[in-house]
Amino acid sequence: MIVIEYHHLVAFAIALIVAFFSTPIARKIAISSGAISVPKDSRRVHKKPMALLGGLAIIVGFLLAVTYSLATKNYRLFLENLSKPNTIGILAGSLIIIVLGVVDDIKALKARVKFPIQILAATIVVATGTRITAISKPFLSTVASHPNMMFILEDIIAFALSVIWIVGITNAINLIDGLDGLAAGVSGIASLSLYIVAVIRHQDDIAIIAVSLVGAIVGFLPYNFNPAKIFMGDTGSTFLGFILAILSIEGTMKSVTALALAIPILVLGLPIFDTLFAIFRRILNGKPIGEADRGHIHHRLLD
Repeated sequence: MIVIEYHHLVAFAIALIVAFFSTPIARKIAISSGAISVPKDSRRVHKKPMALLGGLAIIVGFLLAVTYSLATKNYRLFLENLSKPNTIGILAGSLIIIVLGVVDDIKALKARVKFPIQILAATIVVATGTRITAISKPFLSTVASHPNMMFILEDIIAFALSVIWIVGITNAINLIDGLDGLAAGVSGIASLSLYIVAVIRHQDDIAIIAVSLVGAIVGFLPYNFNPAKIFMGDTGSTFLGFILAILSIEGTMKSVTALALAIPILVLGLPIFDTLFAIFRRILNGKPIGEADRGHIHHRLLD
């Protein structure tokens, strides 16, 4: 039975309200800073210049909701957690991703510039303790009952796999951000799914973080539904992917069950498949992996 706690609703409401009222401010910042997406090719669905940086509203709503909810729940524990290496690593990595996203929305950076910085951000997170340490066989009994069903990863493999997962999901959400409300909608569904899993597993802190992300996305969506008034830009899509990747690791490593591998993959299945399909498509066509095209699932469905 899923029991939604009152403080989860509070976190959701704070994130939603802050994101909703922050989005028009983010739009003004985008226009004044020149963070505008101009439709220069057939790959872009929108027909007129569109403000970016909508992700700033999502970030502000999310951070305020998480900070308020965790601090009021247990202020002393909140301060203790802030000083832990993994928390510092997550905050540092997130800051790098946010700054990179803002600069990219304004300057339109090349993939060869963004990718190494994303790897750096993911490496900081993994090096400070947030990593995949084991993989279990899905859809079977619990690992506790069947220890042979869990594969303990070597440190180097665990480190590399964790970095690949975080960077991969970060770019997966970014790649599907091609239609009004698509990346936000998929991220919202993924966040809600991870929230439900966290509630079932009694992981309250993870639940608060996940539901805050849901609230921030819901607050932003009214401005992003077709016809969109603002795009989240790389600021929003890469941040959402980065946080979802970390949430999926944190949410499974604290309560390892046989579904620990299956849940994140199923929840993030669409962006993962689209990313893998894009990589193979570009390799077969002799194009750079980072080169944008109009072959994504959403483009094909739209056509």
